[in-house]
Amino acid sequence: MSSSSSSSPSSSASSSSIYHPDYDDDANDMLELNHLAAIAAMNEAVKLVVGDEATSSRQTRRTPKSRNRIVAHEKLVNDYFSDNPVYDDNDFERRFRMKRRLFLKIVADLEREYEFFRWTHDARGVKGFSPLQKCTSAIRQLAYGTAADATDEYLQMSETTTRECFSNFCQGIIHLYMRRYLRKPTANDVQLLFALHEQQHGLPGMLGSIDCMHWDWKNCPVARRGQYHRGDHEGPTTVLEAVASYDAWMWHAYYGTPGATNDIVVVNLSSVSNDLFEIKVPDSSFWVALGSFVEN
Repeated sequence: MSSSSSSSPSSSASSSSIYHPDYDDDANDMLELNHLAAIAAMNEAVKLVVGDEATSSRQTRRTPKSRNRIVAHEKLVNDYFSDNPVYDDNDFERRFRMKRRLFLKIVADLEREYEFFRWTHDARGVKGFSPLQKCTSAIRQLAYGTAADATDEYLQMSETTTRECFSNFCQGIIHLYMRRYLRKPTANDVQLLFALHEQQHGLPGMLGSIDCMHWDWKNCPVARRGQYHRGDHEGPTTVLEAVASYDAWMWHAYYGTPGATNDIVVVNLSSVSNDLFEIKVPDSSFWVALGSFVEN
């Protein structure tokens, strides 16, 4: 996995990038960044749970492979990022799970803020992987759940480098976007959500829907399978508790609880319950059972 220094923000701006388009947020892009930040946070949570167990296998000396990074970069640009790419916008959105302009914004932001994502030279003076290659590798892993070496032939990237790209990408997404796109609702947000849900469902005072869902953990360490397995699921799982509005804005995501835990325990452990008990939520009027109205 990557070291902490490779993912820390850099004070100096990166060199001018050809990948930075004119960009303005719209509702769909904000939701996609919201979901991406949630997924990145979940992957970091799994890494904290597993620790070094997943990479504790015996290290063996491998023969270096003659990979051509530049040719792979040129093919990637020709396929998706040239003026006349082989694959159109629909192909891009289906395979990258986001619009091309949003992906380019993310690449530009990561390249500007983090040394790891800049196009540099290695110790031999050979140009390394481009920001496009590094971010494409990470997105493909998030989009498809593929193994680290699945894109070796296409991106000419080793398994170790692919894992570094994935880890640094998740950390970068969290640091850059989480406070904006995966934040708790403000008092104004609460009133807006109330109005939207009343208009959509006819229910006054509805803030959102909270639920717990189990995510299969295919590569769960053997020593932890008992803790993460429950009888009504075939294999080990981790629990995601999320609160989402009707249009899929996730403003709360609590992930990593062992799958053997029931939903009530998960809710009691999450920050939603803690905020309610410690009165850390915005003041707001609301409706309760039998039509009672409580102000602030």
